[in-house]
Amino acid sequence: MKNTNNSYGNDSITSLKGADRVRLRPAVIFGSDGITGCEHSFFEILSNSIDEAREGYGNKIEITRYKDKSISVKDYGRGIPVDYNEKEERYNWELVFCELYAGGKYKNNEGSDYMYSLGLNGLGACATQYASEYMDVYIYRDGYKYTLHFEKGENVGGLIKEATSSKTTGTQTIWKPDLDVFTDIDISLDYYKDVLKKQAIVNSGIVFELFDEESGEKLVFCYENGIKDYLEEINDKKGFTDIKYLENETKGRDREDKDEYKLKFEAAFCFNNQINLIEYFHNSSFLEYGGSPDKAVKSAFVFAIDKYLKTNSLYKKDEKKITFADIEDSLIIVVNSFSTMTSYENQTKKSITNKFIQDAMTEYFKHYLEIYFIENKVEADKIATQVLANKRSRESAEKTRISIRKKLTGSLDINNRVEKFVNCRSKDVTKREIYIVEGDSALGACKLGRDSEFQAIIPVRGKILNCLKSDYNKIFANEIITDLLKVLGCGVEIESKKHKSSINSFDISNLRWSKIIICTDADVDGYQIRTLILTMLYRLVPTLIREKKVYIAESPLYEITSGKETYFAYTETEKLEIIKKAKGKCKIQRSKGLGENQPEMMWQTTMNPKTRRLIQVTPEDAEETKLKFELLLGENLKGRKEYIETEGYKYIDLTDLS
Repeated sequence: MKNTNNSYGNDSITSLKGADRVRLRPAVIFGSDGITGCEHSFFEILSNSIDEAREGYGNKIEITRYKDKSISVKDYGRGIPVDYNEKEERYNWELVFCELYAGGKYKNNEGSDYMYSLGLNGLGACATQYASEYMDVYIYRDGYKYTLHFEKGENVGGLIKEATSSKTTGTQTIWKPDLDVFTDIDISLDYYKDVLKKQAIVNSGIVFELFDEESGEKLVFCYENGIKDYLEEINDKKGFTDIKYLENETKGRDREDKDEYKLKFEAAFCFNNQINLIEYFHNSSFLEYGGSPDKAVKSAFVFAIDKYLKTNSLYKKDEKKITFADIEDSLIIVVNSFSTMTSYENQTKKSITNKFIQDAMTEYFKHYLEIYFIENKVEADKIATQVLANKRSRESAEKTRISIRKKLTGSLDINNRVEKFVNCRSKDVTKREIYIVEGDSALGACKLGRDSEFQAIIPVRGKILNCLKSDYNKIFANEIITDLLKVLGCGVEIESKKHKSSINSFDISNLRWSKIIICTDADVDGYQIRTLILTMLYRLVPTLIREKKVYIAESPLYEITSGKETYFAYTETEKLEIIKKAKGKCKIQRSKGLGENQPEMMWQTTMNPKTRRLIQVTPEDAEETKLKFELLLGENLKGRKEYIETEGYKYIDLTDLS
């Protein structure tokens, strides 16, 4: 018998109407019901003002971020048409603010008011109104001031029309995104700064004024010469080529049976060893994912530079062809394009898919670069040399990564044995501890004094390499370091200083230990070895310090005997306190090296979780630690000398002057 409670019949199908089409499904329009969707709703209103300004109506747009998270966007354009529309038999304000897929930008390929508009689908103003707690619109045009008020997607009070003596035209929209629609409406000040700066870059001469009520900060964004000025700012005269600017205008179609449309684009680029940046904009929208322009740039630059390398016999015999990764490491390029027909990947406009745009840009860039290389031989040679250097560095890094992975990962079985490493019995990573100790003698004492259930030991044989002064090839040729990393089991974190080109093999889930404990003698040599181990960890596995996995085992400075009692002092102050409290004569001796200690003493002072003293290496002082490491162990000889002259007296008592 059929269960009617679970039936799926004709009455099961429903449709959302009016404001619910957005309020109940904001992600469909804005890409998200979270903060990114809320940000996009702001951009929709901003876009309408930008389209007006770009058409030559007003050159200033004012944005206010209020304390209560409401927003104002004011422009000095023509003002939105709001009166009765005979053709549509409705008021224009209803079409703009209450009807999805209604607007004035559907005929931009036919020479309409908005030839290269950011707005496209007739969704933005209406969808944002639907998604607002309230929205107030003030429109100045034709000698009148028009006022509209909306609450949660519904108009309240209709259109208020009153005469005004103001000669200024334009539109001001004030609204508050609705927390019933978005899970978060707290758009950060940084977002506004980033968006308005980008819009100023690609809309030359338009002034964007931002006022933040919360901080009282007022910011103005304007690039008189657009992307030219932007590249001058980014490059800051540090590039190894001059900035090149190019522009083109053409017509074409995405398919033979599709309409022809107009395309114009500009680009500015240069090559720089310290900075790399690739940004694409289309009809003022920042193309986070690129699409057609990105494919064009990659194809054209690889083609042109590869051709130059081959023509000038700059490749080594049997050397692989360059890739765009080798070019982008040193490339700064901004492409700003406009078209009268655009195929966006979706309403959020972060990528475009037009085939004609891709093909037209590809051919133009190829042709331009070919001529550029012929006319600028010196710069072409610099580019070719740098791209080849990037390529060979990348290939070397990949070989290093593979080598490191092979060398540092895998089980510590008989085939991957680490000399003199003493494991523990427990397989429970949350309990296992690894002691990094100083030398074979300390290994013996710790081995006898430890709890073999959860405490393992690896000795540092000889003086460890200074990882601040060494390159990666030298570091990974060092057996002491590779053995330590192999025992840790989590790989390494490596990033080039240049462009964060990572050859990372690190995975903290493969770490074999809950605690990494550095255990050295309480003397100058011991402190130096401890510092070198910390330096190695800081450079190669900094996440272990951030995750608070690294500790220092304090060793006592003094052994104090009073009668049958033995005490251990870890500082000069403790020594004085013990002497003061002790009854009778005290025998004080400087604590021996770890290797000379009895197992019972090792357990009590250094290894017993109940009585030992561990110093956790915390991330809070990471930057200060880095600076101190670089000062004491780096290449700054002058700074080190000055530090010793001013601070060295503090450490005299640690030296052995006998």
